[in-house]
Amino acid sequence: MNKYKEEFIHWDVSNEMLHFDFYEEKLGPNATLDFFKTAHEIDPLATLFMNDFNVVETCVDVNSTVDSYILRLKDLKKGGATMDGIGLEGHFTVPNLPLMRAVLDKLATLGLPIWLTEIDISNTIDRQTQAIYLEQVLREGFSHPYVNGIMLWTALHPNGCYQMCLTDNNLHNLPAGDVVDKLLQEWQTEDIMEQTDDHGSYSFFGFLGEYNVKVKYGNRTINSSFSLCKSDETRHFKIHL
Repeated sequence: MNKYKEEFIHWDVSNEMLHFDFYEEKLGPNATLDFFKTAHEIDPLATLFMNDFNVVETCVDVNSTVDSYILRLKDLKKGGATMDGIGLEGHFTVPNLPLMRAVLDKLATLGLPIWLTEIDISNTIDRQTQAIYLEQVLREGFSHPYVNGIMLWTALHPNGCYQMCLTDNNLHNLPAGDVVDKLLQEWQTEDIMEQTDDHGSYSFFGFLGEYNVKVKYGNRTINSSFSLCKSDETRHFKIHL
């Protein structure tokens, strides 16, 4: 961490701690807590994550229910750990979207940013169905207001995929790759040129972020900017010519 401090915005401090306790067995019951404290001291600007699997994927893993995740996170914070982010792996077979949404909603009550960190679909499913399920999961995650980012578990290996790849060994898109390309294009903010109504109003749905606006009326032009941030209400911006 001393080598890479201030270069990474996130650290997964002690991966999959709901399922494994190797460090506690070797170093004592407070090992993970000490890791978080040390990580924050070394790189105080980075967001520290607790990351685990089978939290959003299934409800049958007794080690990683949403309640056990919250309890472990709160225990660490109570012990003095700096815990800034929720990391949820997503190794799905057949996605249970209502369960996924309910888990995200419950974790969102903690008020921490959520990242989906290892999204893939099992290779026991044919590639076309795999792509359909991938799109469902990505749309569910992208639409949730507390999901700040999504990372795919799709590394290409010379001997083939672990579970899911976006391309074949010749870098030609597989169905899953087509889905990712489609969604990246759909979720990209582009230039829009439109006219206002008779009252000088124009409305649109936009992604969070910064917007530049150029308004023309007759021979007059004005440039302005505004930000869209998280909010439950419609945002109104007035531009005077």
